[in-house]
Amino acid sequence: MSTIKVTRQVEAPAGGVFETISDIRNFSKAVPDIVDVKFLSEIKSGVGTKFKETREFNGREAATVLEVTELVENDHIRIVSDTQGTIWDSLFTVKEKDGGCELTLEMETRPYKFFSKLMVPLMKGFVKKALEKDMDAVKDYCEN
Repeated sequence: MSTIKVTRQVEAPAGGVFETISDIRNFSKAVPDIVDVKFLSEIKSGVGTKFKETREFNGREAATVLEVTELVENDHIRIVSDTQGTIWDSLFTVKEKDGGCELTLEMETRPYKFFSKLMVPLMKGFVKKALEKDMDAVKDYCEN
């Protein structure tokens, strides 16, 4: 198990930042690497929302199925994916701070297949850079 934590101070109201991270339709507008979103559930936002997100990585597209498993309005949202032998558990939190808000993303990885147990630690730096890029995109989107 490994955890990656990324925090950004966002000069925007916490409620607006939460609306951006808690609804994939808004999040995909903020993060340019997300090229497509398809809902796999009738629910489009909140707990139980399941969707397939397609992203571009270095000129190639990769799709991941994600599900919202926890949401407390204007506080936090948990999104979980089970991909390639690893549980990817992402917790976004928003806290008012200094006239704006503090946005934190903690991603916990739990590999359960042999190959994943070998690969996940090697990918940690790459994953952290990708998460930082997402958080910077959300910050820019919310501030502008």
